[in-house]
Amino acid sequence: MTVRVVTDSTSGIDRSTAEAMGITVVAQSVHFGTRSFEDGVTIMPDQFYEMLSSSAELPTTSQASPGRFKEAYEELGRDADGIVSIHISSKISGTWNSALQGASESSTGCPIEVIDSLQASMGLGLVVFEAAAAAGRGANQEEVVARARSAAGRARCLCLLETLKYLQKGGRIGKAQALLGSALKIKPMIIVRDGMVHPLGKARTFKKALSHLKAAAREFAPVESLAVTYSTTPDVARDVANDLRDLLPEGVEPHIARLGPALGVYAGPGAIEISLVQAEE
Repeated sequence: MTVRVVTDSTSGIDRSTAEAMGITVVAQSVHFGTRSFEDGVTIMPDQFYEMLSSSAELPTTSQASPGRFKEAYEELGRDADGIVSIHISSKISGTWNSALQGASESSTGCPIEVIDSLQASMGLGLVVFEAAAAAGRGANQEEVVARARSAAGRARCLCLLETLKYLQKGGRIGKAQALLGSALKIKPMIIVRDGMVHPLGKARTFKKALSHLKAAAREFAPVESLAVTYSTTPDVARDVANDLRDLLPEGVEPHIARLGPALGVYAGPGAIEISLVQAEE
């Protein structure tokens, strides 16, 4: 039984990890004025954050087209018994709808299941890892779908931002809009809940905010997987991962990932994110 797992580049899964786990990542598009790039393909994080800091105009994004998903499904379907395609929350992005349309237009002979994770970034990425691990063990499509849906229901994504400017300008602020009335010099924290961005809290300093973020993550223990994602501060991400290592089962390591261009547009520089999947009861 061969089941292929597909996701989009908002998942935060880098190319080498995707290749090692047999995951197909369909790139989102990032636009700086009239210049367009494919996330993780023709623009990488270092170049993106350099352009972000120097650009007078904020970049925008667009979801992968149905045609791009159709192409990916048809290529994978040549030697697959089934495809499971898992994507960023439909309440944040139109990607899930795009994938659904691509699946309906595909002429591949194998069944395709398109899943709305109701998550974002590595909250999505950890769900994809769970599905890919099941597929790698030889699970059938129904079993891979069940693992993905179970993990998605237990996934959490918490993020500390330097500023809400990018999230607000990009139109993805959701219920975190409530934080905008705060004093200018605050560090906002958000959480993805029910597929949307919600406020988690705020603090006067980055240090206090980071402490609050880690404490909030600990409230979801016990966990079976955990990832720390950063936009421009890898040292901070490594420190957070070390601080939260004890939440994981023995022998399981926290995953450290980079916030790619497709979500970096909304998070901006200095962002730190903690994603996790709670252990099954």
